[in-house]
Amino acid sequence: MGSLPGEFSGPSFGDWQADATWTSQATSVGERADQVQWLGDRVRVVVAERLRGLAVPGMRVIDRELTYDADGEPVDGLQGSIVTYVQRFTVTVTPAA
Repeated sequence: MGSLPGEFSGPSFGDWQADATWTSQATSVGERADQVQWLGDRVRVVVAERLRGLAVPGMRVIDRELTYDADGEPVDGLQGSIVTYVQRFTVTVTPAA
């Protein structure tokens, strides 16, 4: 097995301190599953669009990922049931060459 051709810039792959990763969470809350699923869909579209154009000074965005997508989880509350929809978005950057 041989290596694939490619050109790489920036720090070496073994330099873990050079890259940075952060995760943001959006939690939609509603009374019904269809409400939070609709909100989750809207959140996904809006966040994906904003991450697509994300510029970090001195860094290059190398990964954008929806790392957690809970499809509406019921939560029993004292005043009635509510439903939450949790989504986590992760962005990874590396120093610009």
